[in-house]
Amino acid sequence: MKVVVQRVAQAKVEIDNEVSGSINKGLLLYVCLEVGDTKDTVITCVEKLSKLRIFEDDQGRMNKSVLDIEGQILSVSQFTLSWNGKKGHRPSFDASMPPKEACELYEFFNESMRDKDLEVQTGRFGADMKVGSVNDGPVTFHLSF
Repeated sequence: MKVVVQRVAQAKVEIDNEVSGSINKGLLLYVCLEVGDTKDTVITCVEKLSKLRIFEDDQGRMNKSVLDIEGQILSVSQFTLSWNGKKGHRPSFDASMPPKEACELYEFFNESMRDKDLEVQTGRFGADMKVGSVNDGPVTFHLSF
């Protein structure tokens, strides 16, 4: 499982020129499920993301989590993160989990984030999406589980 995490001032995802999800201050998450990922992998990821201290405290240090600031989540499925780029020039997505399984785990991921009392907006799994964001910082991380 791979996740690109961006601290954002705002973000939105559009599908067919209609807004599917939008947030203000919080995290934009690009989520990739890979072959071998399980519900345990997702739970580990959710625990890390919900407690990740990347928001500034009163002294300007990254010391607060999305939970601490009562921020929001915009979750976007992103199977292309599975390519590691080490070989060739044409991406291969063989490491990506098959769509049916990935969709189920992606939904489990979003529900698990909601179980943390986080507001979670989403795109739509497998859709052609247009994502816009205002990266705050910029602060961006690439995490693997």
